[in-house]
Amino acid sequence: MLSVTDSLKAVPLFATLSQDEIATLAEAAIVRTFPKNTIVVTEGERSDSLYVILTGRVKVFVSDENGKDLVLNVQDAGEYFGELALDEGPRSASVATLEPCKMAVIANDVLRKFLAGNPDAALQLIRGLIGRTRHMTESLKDLALLDVYGRVAKLLLELAQEADGKLVIDERLTQQDIADRVSASREMVSRIFKDLTTGGYVTTEGGKIVIHRRPPRAW
Repeated sequence: MLSVTDSLKAVPLFATLSQDEIATLAEAAIVRTFPKNTIVVTEGERSDSLYVILTGRVKVFVSDENGKDLVLNVQDAGEYFGELALDEGPRSASVATLEPCKMAVIANDVLRKFLAGNPDAALQLIRGLIGRTRHMTESLKDLALLDVYGRVAKLLLELAQEADGKLVIDERLTQQDIADRVSASREMVSRIFKDLTTGGYVTTEGGKIVIHRRPPRAW
């Protein structure tokens, strides 16, 4: 298993640092482990740290007053969240583990000092924020302009990777997972999947979704 220093070196935000700089940052970080389905940060609570995912996978989501969730993003090892902690305002979203995770937690004062002394990393952080803003803009556009079928079809195509001449989604998704990501009910997603399966567009093989033909633009 990689050391914390080696794990941080693999994170694009810290890629330009020297080994000594990485070691200093790793020494200041607090390493924590979280079981599957654990809330790591909660929307609305005070921001005070950056979290770097060393192992595992998390989902970033927001909830309404009725407890309905909308998944904004899924992040893997090597990614980070909580960079908005720099303004010490309330968390804009919640984060929960999808599997057991190990994370390096870097306090605000450590992060500020680090960014002040490493302009390349600060620029990388800004680029990351711009990328996430573009992603959020695209998601809002989908919610406004696409119906549920369109959002499901787009999500499947975005997640699929070519393997042996097929488009395969390696991530094992339940219909509830998909519903949470496209802001729809599980029942609606179930009906769409039934139609896509009957039409020969998708199948489930070994727990993975396989796309045999590109779904039509409209249903």
